Amino acid sequence: MSEPRLTNPTLYLQRLGFDAPPPPTLETLRQLQFRHTGAFPFENLATLSGEPVWIDLPSIERKVLHDGRGGYCYELNNLYLALLQTLGFDARGISGRVVIGQPEGAWPARTHRLSLVTLDDERYISDVGFGGMVPTAPLLLDSRGEQPTPHEPYRIDQHVDGYTLRARLGDEWRQMYIFDLQRQEDIDYAVGNWYVSTHPESSFTRQLMVARTGEGWRRTLNNGSFALHRIGQESERREVADIQELIALLDDEFGIRVPENALLIRTLERLIELQ
Repeated sequence: MSEPRLTNPTLYLQRLGFDAPPPPTLETLRQLQFRHTGAFPFENLATLSGEPVWIDLPSIERKVLHDGRGGYCYELNNLYLALLQTLGFDARGISGRVVIGQPEGAWPARTHRLSLVTLDDERYISDVGFGGMVPTAPLLLDSRGEQPTPHEPYRIDQHVDGYTLRARLGDEWRQMYIFDLQRQEDIDYAVGNWYVSTHPESSFTRQLMVARTGEGWRRTLNNGSFALHRIGQESERREVADIQELIALLDDEFGIRVPENALLIRTLERLIELQ
């Protein structure tokens, strides 16, 4: 798979708070991942709009950097990997199976994209596209202990089929996704994205999912249910009453500009009514 090329890395870096390209160091990787999850929201409006979800770099750059939008893993982690490679990181894409909320031992389809980064002979996973539980720091692949992040602690369990990422929520270590290091090509991501964005059993085609992180907080929106989660505090929750409130909330809390798409608006109205 050829190394992707960004058309406007300067703008991308500026959106992340960098005036000049930073060096490919662990500290830079930490800053990039944390800032990325705050600057560019996870969202799946595109899968509800009835239009194709394009995951080539020019389409993602236009959508995320110019159109006031975010995206999901096949978009955000594709864009992010291209930035890492542009900055000189030894990084490549890998994939995983999302098991959050599923019973132990579940083995769903490969529908998640993330990145493997090697620095000074240490391997890390770096992920900016996992919704409301996205890790906000790179995680050492070959460490089995608890790893702190600016938000929840995580750990990586190794097993015969690869690895399982877990997050500690309260006293419980909950599984997030299973992944391995198998080589991936563009066609692998195209197939996964096609399933995620079109299959009737995909949650991305049946509900609105939006998330953004910041210093000490996470914001999430599931259909019309908005929540603000603060570290060490009770979550604040409220229900969205109508489409106008939803559009305003997406702009004010997530920085998302809702496209003018009649099917999308009707779908969002229906999802609000179902809550």
